[in-house]
Amino acid sequence: MAPDTLDDEAHDATDRSEQSPPPEEPEQLPLLTLRDGLPPVTDTEPALAEVVEAIASGTGAVAIDAERASGYRYSSRAYLIQLRREGSGSALVDPIPFDDLRALDAAIGDAEWILHASTQDLPCLREVGLVPRRLFDTELAARLLGYPRVGLATLVETIVGRRMRKEHSAVDWSKRPLPEPWLEYAALDVEVLLELRDVLATQLVAEGKQRWAEEEFAHLLGFAPTPRTDPWRRTSGIHKAKGRRALAAVRELWTTRDDLARQRDTTAGRLLPDSALIAAANALPTSPKALLDTPGFHGRAARRSSADWVAALDRARALDERELPPVTVRSDAPPPPRTWVDRDPQAAARLTVARDLVTAFCEEHRLPVENLLTPDYLRRVLWKPPKAEAEQLPEAVAEALRTLGAREWQVELTAPMITTAILQARAEA
Repeated sequence: MAPDTLDDEAHDATDRSEQSPPPEEPEQLPLLTLRDGLPPVTDTEPALAEVVEAIASGTGAVAIDAERASGYRYSSRAYLIQLRREGSGSALVDPIPFDDLRALDAAIGDAEWILHASTQDLPCLREVGLVPRRLFDTELAARLLGYPRVGLATLVETIVGRRMRKEHSAVDWSKRPLPEPWLEYAALDVEVLLELRDVLATQLVAEGKQRWAEEEFAHLLGFAPTPRTDPWRRTSGIHKAKGRRALAAVRELWTTRDDLARQRDTTAGRLLPDSALIAAANALPTSPKALLDTPGFHGRAARRSSADWVAALDRARALDERELPPVTVRSDAPPPPRTWVDRDPQAAARLTVARDLVTAFCEEHRLPVENLLTPDYLRRVLWKPPKAEAEQLPEAVAEALRTLGAREWQVELTAPMITTAILQARAEA
């Protein structure tokens, strides 16, 4: 009986297999490859002159990207710059050997730059003398068009139908020489930006969003990172600091670590983790030995600079009570929206109406709310709206938005919504 049973089970399994074939593996998209092969790294003056000539002889927009050594170096300088232009091909430029790249900037002239997530690269490109006159940001364009995911690799898959390798995205680009697989990865980042730009530009026109994008791109030309006030307050876990003296110790330790990181051109976190700063600020050890017994103070950087860390703690201990930092910092920003109902019910009513109008518009037009209007701008105008009569209110709201930094397309779309919210809350008060 046993053999018959096994035969029957095998037969049944065969029947089931024939009736319900196993699901096929999803077909993988083909990998994106370099059309012209891997260009050499440009790191000499003669080689740079050739790149400048090639870029100048090309036509149309210039795709550009930069690689930094985030997580490895203190600075945000570019360690590799990639370019591609029709008629010029691709180029990989090592900016480190050169004083600047102004000759390359002149070769590009007023041609449009194509970048992805331009705010990441514009500062480091400006440092070497590369400054766009016009630009097209493929990430921002995709956001305005309502793409749910706007990473470069995802857009390449969606629009171009190719798959990109991303395994080298977090490597140390300050390494020399750069390995060939890294260089290939970098060159691929500009390989299809020209094609992406054309597709996205066509879609922007079709959806009536071209002017929105143009104003956003023009606004990006003046982008510069906003300096942070009291950056030490962003130390992870700072809420665990026990009192103002401990806060002062965090500040002194953070500043010391930042200075050392700058001198050694390394990231601050590679010297000491934030958790170590908090632990030492609460314990306030008075000697190198006691400090090195504090959680987090281990490794070469902790031992090598132990005197610096103790000196920082000594400075915090020596401060007069009046010199200690406050636990909280005053801000001109509106309070958290969750508190508006209790603090100002009319302001809360204004915010509810405005948010509903903004959300409905964004859903209809497939647009992220934060791209229609910076949330902080919306809250500021609604917390303290202009004191104007109904007839003058639309222009007063529009001017308030312009003063905050809203672009004209944003003003035209959101000022009427905000005006409606203010007037409705007034009527119901």
